Amino acid sequence: MYTFSKKLKTFSIILMVLGALGVGYGFMTSHKSFEEVEHMLAEEEHHGGGHGEAAVHHEETTDDTHAADSHGEEAHSGDAHAEHVEHVMHQVHNRPWSALYVAAFFFMMIALGVLAFYAIQIASQAGWSPVLFRVMEGITAYLLPGGLIVLAIAFFADSHLFIWLKEGMTVEGHENYDKLVAGKAGWLNKPMFFVRGLIFLGGWVLYRHFSRKFSIAQDTADDNRNFKKSFRIAAGFLVFFIYTESMMSWDWIMSVDPHWFSTLFGWYVFASMFVSGITVIALISLYLKSRGHLEFVNENHLHDVAKFMFAFSIFWTYLWFSQFMLIWYSNIPEEVTYFITRFNDYKLPFLGMVALNFVFPILMLMNADYKRVPWFVVMTGLVILFGHYIDIFNMIMPATVGDRWFIGIPEISSILLFAGLFIFVVFTALTKAPLLVKRYPFRKESEEFHY
Repeated sequence: MYTFSKKLKTFSIILMVLGALGVGYGFMTSHKSFEEVEHMLAEEEHHGGGHGEAAVHHEETTDDTHAADSHGEEAHSGDAHAEHVEHVMHQVHNRPWSALYVAAFFFMMIALGVLAFYAIQIASQAGWSPVLFRVMEGITAYLLPGGLIVLAIAFFADSHLFIWLKEGMTVEGHENYDKLVAGKAGWLNKPMFFVRGLIFLGGWVLYRHFSRKFSIAQDTADDNRNFKKSFRIAAGFLVFFIYTESMMSWDWIMSVDPHWFSTLFGWYVFASMFVSGITVIALISLYLKSRGHLEFVNENHLHDVAKFMFAFSIFWTYLWFSQFMLIWYSNIPEEVTYFITRFNDYKLPFLGMVALNFVFPILMLMNADYKRVPWFVVMTGLVILFGHYIDIFNMIMPATVGDRWFIGIPEISSILLFAGLFIFVVFTALTKAPLLVKRYPFRKESEEFHY
């Protein structure tokens, strides 16, 4: 049985404490008043740095050409200036909520990606992976708390994350009325959003509960009944997962941009969560092996996990390019605005993640020998995880904070908070059962796996 080391437990608690303090600081410093934001914009304009958009509201007119309309233009300029300051103020207020949500979703999707990978291994009756099942089961333990946290943040953030929750968006005649959002009100409304969220999470967690139960029961069983039950529910879960993962990606991510849509988006999010989950399986397995556990895991298992990291990095890139190319080529206004915003204000993270998620894994993992080198896989895995965090960052931030983005205390603290919680939950779950499945039909094949 694995024992959660005191050092690692202390480390996870320190991460959570530091993260919580940083998140609190981020919320406190984000609640700037109208006057503070106005002063901030004036400073940016004065120094010629920052985002400098306030400058458009201070254009001077000449007395010769605009004397007759000077009072009207001054009033209009004043109104436009006030609207701009208020808009920036909302973006500043949204930042800590967005940073928290991005990190919460990122760690939740790792657990969900691992759960899907685990179900695929059981449904396909894979012979190489059973020695890693308990690692996968430990990682999926984070799904319930992680999913509830995502829903809780969405509930309390309200219109800070989802503009369609803003007052009057669906009320004709209201100053905030949006015809397109009103047309989607049957789907995008707060009660149904959370009902669907609980159904998604409930189904995923229910499968995780029974698959874990059957896995533990199989250790001491006299026959393969529990294995057969695991096979049947895995097949059923994968059907459920295909539908709910797509709907979850529409609700929890795509709806932050309610005017935009993509028919590839569900698959795109799936690719990101799948490769991130597989990467974490590799990292935790290598950590446990370095501590004298998982002696039955050999370089051939590592090679296969790294192959999945390599393959799904290519799959993610294929979907990224397909989504971008088709939207760019069709040039439909409500679609291209998504990429225009990211090219104008997020060029570095938007294009940088392609290097992190495609170019780097391709170069590092193309060689079969490199896939068998632990430190090489760890280095590549850390880059892949950072790249897919930036991917989620790019999905959320442009719609909520606009060009006011920055990776600072709120973002880093949110990562620390959920990384600490993830480590604590996962490694606690690993102590609950032996790290090697017993009496599993393909256990022997997995232990002797070679490539």
